[in-house]
Amino acid sequence: MNWIAIHLRLVWKYLQYYRRAETRYGLHSPFVYELVEKTLEDKRTFYAFPIIESLRGLLLRDDTRIAVADHGAGSKVEGSSRRTVRSLARHSAVSPATGRLLFRLVHFIKPATLLELGTSLGISTAYQAAAALHAPFITIEGCPATAALAQQHLRQLNLPNVQLLAGTFREKLPEALRELKRLDYLYLDGDHRRGATLEYFGQCLPYAHAGSVFVIADIYWSAEMEEAWAAMRSHPRVSLSVDLFHLGLLFFREEQREQEHFTVVRSGWKPWRMGFFG
Repeated sequence: MNWIAIHLRLVWKYLQYYRRAETRYGLHSPFVYELVEKTLEDKRTFYAFPIIESLRGLLLRDDTRIAVADHGAGSKVEGSSRRTVRSLARHSAVSPATGRLLFRLVHFIKPATLLELGTSLGISTAYQAAAALHAPFITIEGCPATAALAQQHLRQLNLPNVQLLAGTFREKLPEALRELKRLDYLYLDGDHRRGATLEYFGQCLPYAHAGSVFVIADIYWSAEMEEAWAAMRSHPRVSLSVDLFHLGLLFFREEQREQEHFTVVRSGWKPWRMGFFG
């Protein structure tokens, strides 16, 4: 699939998402309303944001080439096994908006343990770790060269609560789960194949509890990821899912009797849903 076709597909998927999405004013779940209010709608700037973005700015000017070992579905932008740090920062790191959303989500959930599958250069790791400075956080990166850079960046940002495991998800995930013992928060990003995504979800599931949240990145990245997202959110243990287009959230709330699924967009993107027009 060429780059134009990929973009056209994503535009079409976004239009479908946008059409069915509710704003906070249409939500009938008090929990989801509070979640959206304190994450998606929160416009505050936290102390960590400019610090992390300063690091991103340096990476976007770094033309150093590294050997990238890709164990997932691969990049849709570059097929070369040698890529510049600048390219990784531009195409593989989370956007500033997504980083801020991840920070706010962690800040809202207040997890005691965190796990990330897919460190890349450490930008997403930094946003999440900065919101839970005293919680053990394990992140896994399959590419040795990228992992070494991420480790360096996390030290620069003074995030000692993060433990980076360099190795494939299949190698390192069991080790991480044994060490954490329970999973309050999971961010799954880094292998966009349906089978692999569902495999890692299944491995993490026994460590989830009623207060856990699983965050799935790029749920519309491909038809495979859409299928994986549909399978995960319909799992019997999942009581609630929230579709934010670029992220999918899965909750395991035992007090919820029936499974619920929400598709939500920021209220500013649908001003007619604010009650101004009757």
